[in-house]
Amino acid sequence: MNVRYTGPKVRLSRRAGVPLTRKAVRYFEARPYPPGEHGRKTNRRSTGDYGLRLMEKQKLRWYYDVSERQLRRYWDLAVRREGSSGAELVSILESRLASLVLRAGLAPSIYAARQYVTHGHIQVDGRKVDIPSYLVKPGQVISVRPKSRTMQPFVAAAEGIYADDRIAAYLSVDHANLTFTLYSKPIREQIVVPVDEQMVVEFYSR
Repeated sequence: MNVRYTGPKVRLSRRAGVPLTRKAVRYFEARPYPPGEHGRKTNRRSTGDYGLRLMEKQKLRWYYDVSERQLRRYWDLAVRREGSSGAELVSILESRLASLVLRAGLAPSIYAARQYVTHGHIQVDGRKVDIPSYLVKPGQVISVRPKSRTMQPFVAAAEGIYADDRIAAYLSVDHANLTFTLYSKPIREQIVVPVDEQMVVEFYSR
């Protein structure tokens, strides 16, 4: 199935077993079991090896809001790179424009970040880029278009409302000016993502 999930994100978080958005954290703490009438009785540990690997792959998809086809393409790219395929896969996903817009604190969720990009509010090196999957290279500067900066979400972003407690080590962010630079290639140890990528490697390698 190649379509992206567009339903309630809290429900998706409960299926994944981890909060996938900041908003989901509050709901997840109250109801940390899968959705549906049998969710409370579900024992995640009883899931077989294949089921566990599949769920980790799905969690990675949902976390970065990518389709099955996109994730498979990134996997094929990761395998051709030097180093651990799992770590390279996460690094590639983290280098997507939408991912970095979120990580820099310019959007409240990956879904909002994708929307900001597709609606033409984001620039890379001064040029509009409306492709969420655009892979940013170290040294490139990302910013909000001047015409978009008075919009409410970006006014909030300029105040640091969406920013994480700690800015990712591979980013240099200027919230006041709604701009950031990718310093270096994201390394797995620096990336906060609730997924065991080794299980994703095992899923694709089976």
